[in-house]
Amino acid sequence: MAGMNTEAGNDTQTFVSWREFVGSPYAASLALVCLAVWLHAADSLIVATMLPSIVAEIGGAALVGWSVSLYEIGSIVAGAASALLILRFGLRAPMSLAAILFGLGCILSAVSPTMPLLLAGRALQGIGGGGLVAMGFVAVGLIFPRRYIARAMAAVSTLWGVSAFAGPLVGGVFVDYATWRWGFAFFACQAFALALWIVLRNEAGVTRSTADAAGLPVRRLALLCLAVVLVAFGGVEVSILRTVPSVAAGLACLIGFLWLDQRAGANRLLPPRPVDPTRPSGAALIMIVSMSMATIAVTAFGPLLVTAIHGVSALTAGYIIACSSIGWSVMAVLVSGLAERFDRLAIALGMAVVALSILGFLHAVPNGPVWLIAVYATMEGAGFGMAWTFILRRTMRLVEADEVERISAAIPTMQRLGYALGAAYVGIVANASGLLSMETAADAAKVARWIFASCVPFAAIGLAAMSGLLRDRQVTPRP
Repeated sequence: MAGMNTEAGNDTQTFVSWREFVGSPYAASLALVCLAVWLHAADSLIVATMLPSIVAEIGGAALVGWSVSLYEIGSIVAGAASALLILRFGLRAPMSLAAILFGLGCILSAVSPTMPLLLAGRALQGIGGGGLVAMGFVAVGLIFPRRYIARAMAAVSTLWGVSAFAGPLVGGVFVDYATWRWGFAFFACQAFALALWIVLRNEAGVTRSTADAAGLPVRRLALLCLAVVLVAFGGVEVSILRTVPSVAAGLACLIGFLWLDQRAGANRLLPPRPVDPTRPSGAALIMIVSMSMATIAVTAFGPLLVTAIHGVSALTAGYIIACSSIGWSVMAVLVSGLAERFDRLAIALGMAVVALSILGFLHAVPNGPVWLIAVYATMEGAGFGMAWTFILRRTMRLVEADEVERISAAIPTMQRLGYALGAAYVGIVANASGLLSMETAADAAKVARWIFASCVPFAAIGLAAMSGLLRDRQVTPRP
């Protein structure tokens, strides 16, 4: 990887062309980060395509939902621990370890004779994949000069869009022409190659470590994991006696995690006061969690509802939802050349478009037409694509220098936490509004209205938190 970011702050106002960026010494580092993101982004989509064949061969239909849940939980735990591991061991060793764990998880899944063993492999893949993504964000912040960050993030965002279409296609190829086991083996080979690549790159600036860093905070990570599991468990069968205590216990675990983390000093996983909207880092993290919770509904339930209401094929519904990834990628590329003085404008416009898309889903999913749902999905992705790069860049600019690693890893981790909590929350709303008993398109439309209406308050919270990130602040230049 290239050296650490040491360019002067005024360089961030200079326009950077794609030709300059791709021809810079940082191109190889960009390719490495993109491969790390690809493994995480495409894996879930490929596995979703292969799951019917997996169940047909080894059974375990009742456990299919946990294939997603365990992967997300592993991603959250690994992402939360990434910054601390980097502070203690540098970037290379933890990132190569994450790639190895991902590869081992793929091998375990590939040889699994039963669903429980495959789920163990999925948990390992989640740990490895979540670590790769979080460390990829940290690598962008540490390795690239600030004036290159927007271009690097645009390239990473493009990978998400490519994976939205390539993932199901690759999975289908293995199912139709080989076997789902070879699909896992295909990803294992890529992961081990990535680990070797990381180890062999030996430039200065990425192996620094802090000798006095504390050990891995197992208790806090267990609380965070338990919080997601309890909230998700509350939505399996909705009832007052089951759901309320389960959700309350999950929230208590989440509060306990935040309380213990802030008392951990240098061993913290998150930046100081991570839920304080008056601090840039706190405002950014609240905004990300809230907007992630508000937008997960279309991914989690969109294909099911669009198919039930409008009678389209599952493949068509899936690609309608994939419009979000395409919108994200295209917009990220279009705005990636903006100078730093436009960060606040891009964040505000992007998050406003995301909020409008949620209102659009509230109307279009139950009422149609189908093409309008695709338009709003594209809007949602475009809003994130417009804002995401500049959220990272502005937050890194405003936080203390010794918090850059933590906030860089915390942003994707809190996004995954928002998705996990949001999916659990929306699942409760869906089951309470009649998802399991719907028989007609009208029944499904009613469920859709409840689901997307329940997302609006989180979008409002996200927009309110955004004001704390956009407020004018005096920035002390870093050396």
